[in-house]
Amino acid sequence: MEDQRTPLPDVADEPRVGVYICHCGGNISDHVDVEALCEKAEKIPGVAVARRNVFMCSDPGQELIMEDIRSGKVNRVVVASCSPSLHESTFRNALERAGANPYVYEHANIREQVSWVHHGDPATEKALKLISAAAAKARLLTPLEPLRVDARRRATVIGAGIAGLRAAVDLARRGLEVVLLEKTPFAGGRVASLDRLAPTGEAASEAILSLARQVMEHPGISFHSCARVVGFDGYVGNFSLEVEVEPPAPEDAAVLSALKSEGEGGPRFVPSRGAVLGDPPAAQKRFRVDTGVVVLATGFQPYEPRKGEYGYGEMPEVVTLPQFIEALRDADADGSFLTLGGRPIRSVAMIHCVGSRQIPGVHEEDASGHLNEYCSRTCCSATLFAANQVRTRYPGTRVFEFYRDIRAYGRGQEELYQEAAHNRVLFFRFEPEDPPRVERADGPTGTPLVVRVKDTLTFGEEVQVPADLVVLAVGMEPAGIQDLVKMMKLPVGADRFLLEVHPKLRPVELATTGMLLAGTCQAPMDVTEACNAASAAASKASALLAKGCVQLDPFVAEVDWDKCRGTGACVEACLGDGAIERVDVVVDGETVRRAQVVSALCLGCGACVAVCPTGAIQVKGSTLAQFEAMVDAIASDPAA
Repeated sequence: MEDQRTPLPDVADEPRVGVYICHCGGNISDHVDVEALCEKAEKIPGVAVARRNVFMCSDPGQELIMEDIRSGKVNRVVVASCSPSLHESTFRNALERAGANPYVYEHANIREQVSWVHHGDPATEKALKLISAAAAKARLLTPLEPLRVDARRRATVIGAGIAGLRAAVDLARRGLEVVLLEKTPFAGGRVASLDRLAPTGEAASEAILSLARQVMEHPGISFHSCARVVGFDGYVGNFSLEVEVEPPAPEDAAVLSALKSEGEGGPRFVPSRGAVLGDPPAAQKRFRVDTGVVVLATGFQPYEPRKGEYGYGEMPEVVTLPQFIEALRDADADGSFLTLGGRPIRSVAMIHCVGSRQIPGVHEEDASGHLNEYCSRTCCSATLFAANQVRTRYPGTRVFEFYRDIRAYGRGQEELYQEAAHNRVLFFRFEPEDPPRVERADGPTGTPLVVRVKDTLTFGEEVQVPADLVVLAVGMEPAGIQDLVKMMKLPVGADRFLLEVHPKLRPVELATTGMLLAGTCQAPMDVTEACNAASAAASKASALLAKGCVQLDPFVAEVDWDKCRGTGACVEACLGDGAIERVDVVVDGETVRRAQVVSALCLGCGACVAVCPTGAIQVKGSTLAQFEAMVDAIASDPAA
């Protein structure tokens, strides 16, 4: 039977560049004359076709590109649109579906770099310059093949909190061997300190035990407690971790010994500590774990108020919300009043946003000069949930909440606010520049403390509220994983949480391929969100390792050994930690030193290109000749 398929475009022919300009729904076309730009783009040397569309990333927009490729009108593509971080992969995939090599493509950013910062004729002129430069580079593009790296079908999860447990179970279900590492003798993380989960009321212990049982019962998961990572190297598909385990601390060993004497089978739960999944290590030792991907589930730590902040550390009646939740869990049976430590609590004052949404000049920086300017998201709902528990179990105890804004954002959380109002919890709203003041009572209030606040709900009237107990709704901070950050070269955001590649398009991936995020090591989350993120990380990991090899973009350095003189300047300049090495090779019967690229570790940054004295190194897809062509195009008149 005769083959009726359309012949694939031959990039060895004379370059025929297609330029495709996006209106971006007005984001670009409101400030750039797209019609005039399209007409001028057709006159750029090497451009065969210039087209425009309201949304080039849409299916009709991509079809324009694919049809021109299939018909043979173009054999290289330039798209002028938004940032390449958003849709470069979208258009490369379109080229591949049309039968073209996905790497004969260049992207011109005329939204962030043009229409969002310029207006009118200057914007149109700059857009034309960028398109001209992209077309000049596109004329010199050659087909590239993706790198294929053999990969171990094993995943290592660091941290056995609720997110780490969820990730381990999901990875194992997808057929991967899983190594789960936890620095303590217990699994469950911070969730183990909770009684009930907001807003559902599910017992925290049951949520942990359910996952812990699945971990223990799955033959593909190996769990190591009291473990920490002390060494790390490698690349996606071939990471290697050195792990050290040691016996538990004496206080933990005593708890574990008592549990062992009870002789119960299966995972056992210890309040405020977590689930026990097996015997802890009896002696200190080190071992190596070779793995295909690494999932970081290192969790968070609650904000620790500084001494004197709302009286914390100076007045024993001032506690944090996590401390209060534990005390409430262990409190006496339901009655008229909440009783803690033998003392009846007739009124509880709960102050929101302690250690979150901090403002420069208003709040005091920590010892390292940081402020937590972000919202911790979960505190409002957790505080409302605790307030409702108090009012339901101890109707004689009054609850007062002092807040800046109530952010009950998730499913079922607005109902917590409505329930609190129904339970007659009283709310006072304050301005961030004028927070509540906690003071010792000096009058006949009958309580040890008073909280003074200017209530914006009553037009700034100063209110004095008596309190037997003040609860500070503290926010989330990143866990202390500075050693891991340094060892693994993990990217950290301004908020000091681990930073994903893109919050929407690659929300659980780190910049290093094969390194993934699960849970609150990335940002404040509730339990549902943390588990969802863990499942997303597991899905991404299994997709990476499914074929036993990993496919990577080919934009890496390559060395021309005929030009290389083995000076080592590139090795010193390399930002990829081992991506370039010097090796001994035999040339004309003589052993000489030459630079060699470890492609899977290469970042494609070009630092080596800049320092090579002989010009022996180029980055595929971004050669010096291509850059020179772009500069020449910008310096010339593109419409001439």
